[in-house]
Amino acid sequence: MKIKRILSLVLAIALMAVVFVGCDKGTDTEGSDNTATVEVEKNAKLKVWGPAASLDLLKRQAKAFEDEHKDKNVKIEVVAQEENDAGTQLLNDASAAADVFAFASDQILKLTLAKALLPVYKQYEEDIKANHTEAAVETVKSDYEGTEVLYAFPETDNGYYLVYDKSVVSDEDAKSLEGVLEACKKAGRQFIMDAGNGYYSCMFTFTGGMELDGLEGEAQDTQKFNNYNEDDVVASMKAFADLFKKYKGTFSAASVDKISAGFLLKDRTCAAGIDGTWNAALDAEALGDDYGVVKLPTININGEDKDIIGMIGYKYIGVNAQTKYKNASMAFASYITDAECQKQRFDELGWTPTHKDVKVTESAGTQAMLDEAKTFVVQANILQAFWDPMANLGTQLYKDGAKTDEASLKTLLEKTVANING
Repeated sequence: MKIKRILSLVLAIALMAVVFVGCDKGTDTEGSDNTATVEVEKNAKLKVWGPAASLDLLKRQAKAFEDEHKDKNVKIEVVAQEENDAGTQLLNDASAAADVFAFASDQILKLTLAKALLPVYKQYEEDIKANHTEAAVETVKSDYEGTEVLYAFPETDNGYYLVYDKSVVSDEDAKSLEGVLEACKKAGRQFIMDAGNGYYSCMFTFTGGMELDGLEGEAQDTQKFNNYNEDDVVASMKAFADLFKKYKGTFSAASVDKISAGFLLKDRTCAAGIDGTWNAALDAEALGDDYGVVKLPTININGEDKDIIGMIGYKYIGVNAQTKYKNASMAFASYITDAECQKQRFDELGWTPTHKDVKVTESAGTQAMLDEAKTFVVQANILQAFWDPMANLGTQLYKDGAKTDEASLKTLLEKTVANING
């Protein structure tokens, strides 16, 4: 199966209207047929997981939800838990996990196979399909006992781009990875990318035309590399590896959190990096008027400048299938993903909304996501069998003493594919 490209990831944003809907609802559907209207339970006590970057806003939204349901005496505890590890933590002990939690789209498959997510109630499902971008809805659809259902509420997109200090890296420099690295080197500043993380290192092979087949199938059909030209992929890997070697000391394979931290330092040790929408507010605050954001730059491969291709997906709000308060959990998940709450996250955190009733102001990060959505690989239904081998491939390309001859890179690619394909 040829991988599905998300061509309209956030294209509907351009047509979004002024927010006019509140964050909302106090009742919804449940029961064996998932259609009977029910009320939020009285005295419900919910635990909610959210990333540290959004915790303050999430607490305020939780308080607003409590206030709207004073007659029900709903109480919500908000706890920090990053989305990339939420699925694993839930599966470790679902009974002790959060009732409502944020997670990235690559975790959908393992959560649905484990039946760890409570399918979205029918009334909310209809609302999601009508009011959220098509790509966000399609990514979270799945089969449940022979019926296609939604498993979570769309919250925002999940992608990365180039962020840079305009006082060091010019807009022209930012068009190519070579230009960015050279500008950073001249200034004695770092370029940061988490190249040992499969989420980012996949760009070393995707840029060379490698595609994943079977992302929409069952577990046994996922993570198969069947459609690529080995010479093209090796050439892409070599281009990245050669740059890492040439700019040793400038290139830093560090966590994305080091980027905004480096911007904040008095001497701004970092001048550019591959960061994500989740850190947009931090980066913008740190750089002020020097804040620059664009789609990933090009890289020169055998004399030709090619767009770097990475991975893009969504973040969702899910409900724990083992929650004691199904109705309250479902209502709160809907509340924090409705138009008003998504507008708040865009205004305060820079997170791109999926709700079509949210009007967004001009945003460089949003434009970067629009540009990249046309070519990036969808982050969905991806198993651990993909992440670890791809992370190792990245590490092998940038580490000291890395072998960058074509024969060695070909061997590395073949081992990586064998480990992923199984």
